[in-house]
Amino acid sequence: MDLNFRQLILLAATLFTNFLFSQTGELRGFIYDTDNGETLPFSNVILINTKLNTLSDLNGLYNFNKIAEGEYQIKVFAIGYDSVQQSVLIKSGRITSKNFYLKPKLYELVDVEVKADKQRKKTDPSVSVNKITPKELKMLPTVAGEPDLAQYLQVLPGVVFTGDQGGQLYIRGGSPVQNKVMLDGMIIYNPFHSIGLFSVFESDIIKNVDVYSAGFNVQYGGRVSAVIDVTSRDGNKKKLSGKIGVNPFSSKIILEGPLKKFKENSTSSSFLVSYKNSYLDKSSPILYPYIKATLPYSFQDAYGKLAFNSNNGSKFNVFGFSFNDAVNYPGSTAYKWKSNGFGSNFLLIPDGSPTVVNGVFAYSQYGITQTELDSKPRSSKISNFNTALNFTSYNGKNEWKYGIEINGISTNYEIYNDLNRKIDEDQYTMELSGFAKYRYVTEKIVLEPGLRLMRYSSLGVQTLEPRIALKYIINPRFRFKASAGYYSQNLMSAVSDKDVVNLFYGFLSGPDDLPSEFNGKKVKNALQKSRHAVAGFEISVTENSDINIETFVKRFDQITNVNRDKIFDDNDLNASRPAYQRIDYIIEEGSASGFDVTYKYDNKHVYLWMVYSYVNVWRYDGVRKYLPHFDRRHTVNLVGSYHFGKKIKQEFNARWSLGSGFPFTETQAFFEYLPMTNGVSSNYTTANGKLGIIYADLNLGRLPWFHRMDVSYQLTYKLKNKDELHVTAGVTNVYNRDNIFYFDRVNYKRVNQLPVLPSLGITYQF
Repeated sequence: MDLNFRQLILLAATLFTNFLFSQTGELRGFIYDTDNGETLPFSNVILINTKLNTLSDLNGLYNFNKIAEGEYQIKVFAIGYDSVQQSVLIKSGRITSKNFYLKPKLYELVDVEVKADKQRKKTDPSVSVNKITPKELKMLPTVAGEPDLAQYLQVLPGVVFTGDQGGQLYIRGGSPVQNKVMLDGMIIYNPFHSIGLFSVFESDIIKNVDVYSAGFNVQYGGRVSAVIDVTSRDGNKKKLSGKIGVNPFSSKIILEGPLKKFKENSTSSSFLVSYKNSYLDKSSPILYPYIKATLPYSFQDAYGKLAFNSNNGSKFNVFGFSFNDAVNYPGSTAYKWKSNGFGSNFLLIPDGSPTVVNGVFAYSQYGITQTELDSKPRSSKISNFNTALNFTSYNGKNEWKYGIEINGISTNYEIYNDLNRKIDEDQYTMELSGFAKYRYVTEKIVLEPGLRLMRYSSLGVQTLEPRIALKYIINPRFRFKASAGYYSQNLMSAVSDKDVVNLFYGFLSGPDDLPSEFNGKKVKNALQKSRHAVAGFEISVTENSDINIETFVKRFDQITNVNRDKIFDDNDLNASRPAYQRIDYIIEEGSASGFDVTYKYDNKHVYLWMVYSYVNVWRYDGVRKYLPHFDRRHTVNLVGSYHFGKKIKQEFNARWSLGSGFPFTETQAFFEYLPMTNGVSSNYTTANGKLGIIYADLNLGRLPWFHRMDVSYQLTYKLKNKDELHVTAGVTNVYNRDNIFYFDRVNYKRVNQLPVLPSLGITYQF
């Protein structure tokens, strides 16, 4: 075969290119803390005298590929650790493993933190994501001496919390059931206790929390609003250690240690157990006698984890939890729930393969019951198993990630709507899904397109959900970002929307008895759907301060809800009645839109966090357009922290929050309600009636504005053998603001949220 000159040049170029690629290798490894053997996420790894640098991921894993053959100097640094620099030899066509072990240092260097954070912002295209580490949790004033994730979530942009007592979390216009909450890959159905100051997650075992408030990527599915992904740390692999704490609200104990001690480049294993118990229902009458009613809350949280690590960084974890909660308002309502589960996850680093594999298998269940003065039983149960397998492959700075997931859900609940009609149902469904995404990184652009395929077996429906995220680096201090996507979910909730605070929160898979049409369109199935669009800017004002501006729209194309207008049983006798007065469930649509501005300043001594959020939420149910009870338009959160002292470390934290009033349904009148249990044979002249309520139109009223200040002051005493004693004094609601909790319609009186609450907590860490 004859070859002309152009073909020869092309052939030579191809051979030369292949030769160059054949002269490259791959480098990967883990970053470890020498004190406890824990991996260090978000550590900065630099190949000196090259343009190559990266961050370790949540597992502490870093990766470089397509590195030219040769010897390199690598420098690794992380917040609060001494940097390490070592040489490594890269051989062509081979994967070189190199782990680094960092020692904690006495004083943190702020510039290390700034560099690591800037590097992450240049390579991570995620939009509307807040990463929370133990450091951030400790910046808030501690209620009763203990930091908690529930308190930190309340200061994030776009997040609305409806109350200190029994509050729920609403993220950028989405209801709690539209938020997916996970612990180590396991789905949690109620992450907050009935006193809304505390979550079920023990703050001292948290390694990282990612809060996706809108536009989340294809790795997450089955929810139409937001995701909270909590990862726990492993137990101490070097020595037996723990923490004991007591305060007026609760007490806790954490114990951890090695099963096989951690050594460099060898296998290790550890255990971690934590238990937290609240006795506020017993302590409040003694410590806070000025509160007219007791604070009738009690809860217990237990969590355990076993971690097994191989010498190449592969790991296998087994974990389990048991959370329960109870509250009893005398003469009003009694409420309790219990949640438990177990599971395992793993990270596999195959020798000789550039692909990293991780997976999870977990089972959890949740049950709730409520008894009120109206004697209407309310109960809900949900059990869930989920398993997932994910693969990550690296191509230079670029990254492929793909995986599959199976989710099985069983639900059972029984409630009565506001017109005293019973609604009960059992459901079981399977969800099958797969996803793939690709991250493309250049000096100026980070682009991450992805596709998720969902199959809902009980509905016989599959959806294709494209999503995309983009970051454009205009200059080192100014970055544009945007994301968009389609989302779906099957799970719905069953609550009363007449009250701002709903203690009862039931669950149900997509029901069958829905209207055949909604808003002039045919209803094909019960699948709930939404679309997100987000855009904004990241501005690095100085080396220590940043501004983040985002605007968003969430369009909820189809939402399933309990029919608030049902007054007739859906049977042949009532077939002539209007459908909206007979069916159990309805279709709604809605929208949430708004913007937020966040300012953050962080140096060695001072931390400032300031947020303003505007969110506008509405729903349409086919009969009326209304504002849901969580439509808080304006929210302001100011957080400040100051660290000082040398031998005795001291810390002062303050938080001030402001929020506009929630919508609520006003009461027009009362009447005597006769149940007529024997139909027309009932003797209404001798029957005992109940109190009936005539409501005004849905959510036309507005509650007063909310505002509150919390402060805390902590002393840390260094003891022998690195033991520490922490003494924390705090005051919640410093100026005793009367913020409304709810209005007792039956007794016609206002019930406020927590008054001023001073507290003192002591924690011993060994």
